[in-house]
Amino acid sequence: MPVDVRPASVFEDVRTLLGPKSPGANVCWCLSHRIPSKLNNELRGPARGEYVAESCRADPPPGVLAYDDGEPVGWAAVAPRSETSFARSRTIPYVDDLPVWSLWCIRVRPGHRGKGLSHTLIAGAVGFARAQGAPAIEAYPLDNGAAKVDLTMAYAGIRENFERAGFTHAADTTSVLAGHPRILMRLDLRRPAGGGPVDDRPAGPRPGRG
Repeated sequence: MPVDVRPASVFEDVRTLLGPKSPGANVCWCLSHRIPSKLNNELRGPARGEYVAESCRADPPPGVLAYDDGEPVGWAAVAPRSETSFARSRTIPYVDDLPVWSLWCIRVRPGHRGKGLSHTLIAGAVGFARAQGAPAIEAYPLDNGAAKVDLTMAYAGIRENFERAGFTHAADTTSVLAGHPRILMRLDLRRPAGGGPVDDRPAGPRPGRG
């Protein structure tokens, strides 16, 4: 069966990708950029998983999962930028006033890497954001050129993979990860998948940036 991407509404599958081996361990759960730093520091051990479980029951859920023959093998975090810490970032700028969505974390399970799942997850996250009415989607990948990236720090993705998905460089940032500069890349979703004119009506007010 081909790999398919679905909304991350099944907590047990999300836990397979993001959860710790020990239930009481303090792991990221991909919350570091999703929630305010104060809350992120307060959530400890099982409380972190409980928060994610509640998010999976929300509409929309907190991202997408890739499945290979029914087995969860990849994760991508995607949400409105206004609902993430990027809304208040001092290192990653705003390009304009569009209520964009952010795609900031891609994770593939060990044993399933090297199969192109990152590309599948990016495409799935784009489709998910489009289905939710997002006018555009942003990512903040590493601009690593030909340099290798430590897999433990590759969650933000690399420029080449987003270029292959149709994203274009929209702005430089002052953010650095694993020794590589990060750039802001964007894909306009106002153009229907089958073509057609872009809706250029004025955007609403910019989300609060704190």
